[in-house]
Amino acid sequence: MWTILAFISALCLGFYDISKKIALRDNRVIDVLTLSVCFSSLALSVPLILSRLCPEMMIGTHFYVPTLDLEAHLFTLLKSVIVLSSWIFAYISLKHLPISVVSPMQATRPMWTLVGALLIFHEHLNSFQWLGILLAIGSIFVFSFNGKSKIKNQKSKIDNKYYLALALAILIGSCSGLYDKYLMRRYDHNAVQVYYTFYQAIMMLITWAIMNQKSKIKNQKSIQKIGVIVLISLFLIVSDNVYMLALRDPDSMIAVVSTIRRGGAVIGFAYGLLFLREPDPWRKIACMFGILAGLICLALGSI
Repeated sequence: MWTILAFISALCLGFYDISKKIALRDNRVIDVLTLSVCFSSLALSVPLILSRLCPEMMIGTHFYVPTLDLEAHLFTLLKSVIVLSSWIFAYISLKHLPISVVSPMQATRPMWTLVGALLIFHEHLNSFQWLGILLAIGSIFVFSFNGKSKIKNQKSKIDNKYYLALALAILIGSCSGLYDKYLMRRYDHNAVQVYYTFYQAIMMLITWAIMNQKSKIKNQKSIQKIGVIVLISLFLIVSDNVYMLALRDPDSMIAVVSTIRRGGAVIGFAYGLLFLREPDPWRKIACMFGILAGLICLALGSI
């Protein structure tokens, strides 16, 4: 079951990336990130309020949000800081780099998560799982270097700082994946998701207010594509929820779940090639097939 949940998370994560790319075309990173987190908080406040006002109705359902003690809140707050740091760098890179480059490079996270899973959690993979991870990560890794050199050779040279932002997003995100497994072994996934989203909203609102005060922008353009920003929130809520639920399974392995989840990059590939007409299509198509082959092997090895 945890494998199916990981694939659902991957599907939602792919559409989440597309929604971000669309929203970032005409908006500042800080505006999109703040609004999307606030929308997520509003949506998640519904099960939280119902769980407090009508606990007898919510207990036993998938949407019940239990209380957390002080220690759990501190661990959840740390998760918010880690995830938010990764998101800020990821949003900056996605705004300035092609989605068909960002998505595959973001998908190399499982490679670093795999190292942590083997060293920290002592996970043992079977032959199919190893083959699947090597195929998926290998395809993405080879493409990411070629894709980067291809983009940098174009007339509109992209500043290296956006690749540095992407690298930081990947490394911090990998740490987040390992931390998620630790949290899911100790705390309820609904409670962690609800509270860490609330903490993110508070931090982003403070950051947004400070940045706007410092910039003192007058006659600033109104935020565009509000509906797409709402979709960012919805896709992320579903993706995170089923991802955390998958990690709660005692048999789940973060190395496998993380790799499958990042397989959602295939959707970003397809969107970039079909609708944005991004360059170097054949290399990206070959990469997509490599990822798909790896995901199939992972699915077979985890049944």
